Amino acid sequence: MGLVVKRTPGSHEPWQNAGITPGRRSLRQRVTTRLYRHDTRRRTQLRHITAMEAAPEPESDKFVPNKNRTRFRKRQWEDNTKANGAPEEKRDKPFERIKRKKMAMLLGYCGVDYYGMQRNPGVRTIEEDLLKALLEAKYINEEDFNTQQNTQFQRSSRTDKGVSASRQVVSLKLPLEVSVEEINKGLPECIRVFDVKRVTNKFNSKCKCNARTYSYTLPTFAFEPSLSVESGDERKRYRISADKMQQINSVLGYYKGTKCYHNFTEKKHFQDPSASRYIMGFSIDKVFVESDMEFAVLLVKGQSFMLHQIRKMIGLTIAVCRGLVDISIMDKVFGKEKVMIPTAPGLGLVLDKVHYDRYDTKFKDSHDSLTWTEVEDTVQKFTHEHIFPNIIKGEIQDESMATWLEKLKGHSYEPSDDAPVEKDGEKDDTDDEQDDDVAEDEENNTDKVKDKNEEVSEKKNEVCEVKDEKNSEKVGEKNEVSVEKNGVVEVRKKVSET
Repeated sequence: MGLVVKRTPGSHEPWQNAGITPGRRSLRQRVTTRLYRHDTRRRTQLRHITAMEAAPEPESDKFVPNKNRTRFRKRQWEDNTKANGAPEEKRDKPFERIKRKKMAMLLGYCGVDYYGMQRNPGVRTIEEDLLKALLEAKYINEEDFNTQQNTQFQRSSRTDKGVSASRQVVSLKLPLEVSVEEINKGLPECIRVFDVKRVTNKFNSKCKCNARTYSYTLPTFAFEPSLSVESGDERKRYRISADKMQQINSVLGYYKGTKCYHNFTEKKHFQDPSASRYIMGFSIDKVFVESDMEFAVLLVKGQSFMLHQIRKMIGLTIAVCRGLVDISIMDKVFGKEKVMIPTAPGLGLVLDKVHYDRYDTKFKDSHDSLTWTEVEDTVQKFTHEHIFPNIIKGEIQDESMATWLEKLKGHSYEPSDDAPVEKDGEKDDTDDEQDDDVAEDEENNTDKVKDKNEEVSEKKNEVCEVKDEKNSEKVGEKNEVSVEKNGVVEVRKKVSET
């Protein structure tokens, strides 16, 4: 039996009787514990060393009998052997990633032999030739050429079949070092890149554009009612007077300001908000003589234009100046009543300039201006050598305007359900496709659907936010969320009176 210690009030504990200080071990206990730990650690270390030294080194073949069946198997894309078993040659140089930044490119082109600016499979377009030249210059790769959205490619204005441009601007990502001469080597003579400038990363040549200027070149005899359009000699001898120029500018002044242009396009009604357009200016810019015939250049500047809008504006102006319709129609066409307006030929229509005034003002201290004044001489030279000669040739040899004026005499301005489809006055039936005054906010049906989906998505997010607020229940606030109707979710919030 063990020793039983009987505790009585006031008696000492056993460790007190042994003379041991509470909370501390004796010297013998501490030394014994330390020696035991040291001896255990030393014997364990010796045992490990002996086992490692005694074990023989395994042969590689015996240690890994089949590498293909172990976790050390090489991945398929890391295999350096070819299909026939021969070792693959290693690359001398590692892959070098080209750093690209957003650029704005100024170019001009004569679109007589092209089916428009925008890329269209199966036909010749301006964008197709431009991207081919960039690929040959190695500024884009094959993947960028096939999918131009990879470079964030965007045009400032879309021009359709047969339409030219003096100053078209496109934005895309390119290397920092870009040679304009290298790009032009791969382009035909009718397309030329004038300059490339570094812009902000979020720059978009279409969205950042605050105005566009179009020019329309036509022979001056088109405004004279007393002149016989059938006589070629009379057409060449005619010279416009100062009074006639004043009359033309007076009629063009009716278009200035914000008005509803539902009669100047297709599939638009009076209450459609997208039919409202702002025209900043419209007047005669200059008059010149070429090949013994006098021509006038009209300039119109606006925020954006719809399909057929500019050509119908010019067609109505010619009809008023020739006395075929009363001047009072200029007020009637902007009202609710439907008016059938004649469409002038598309031969003389040219995208003259794209304006970035707000962008230049905001980033004037950090980026170059997009006025392109340093290449103005090059632009003027290209315009007079490649664009104007094709317009002059079409008017003198093909008599484009004279043929259209003959049809203008029988034009009816009253709407009719059984009226035939209007032709543009050109000899070919496909000339009604030559429209470049296309509203940039109506790019295509895909963009419309995409914008609508984004709008619905944003509305749905608002619904979620309203529901979260409802759960928190602020005092005196009630949220009511209506069901999605016609693709648009309405969110209404009512605050109750407290």
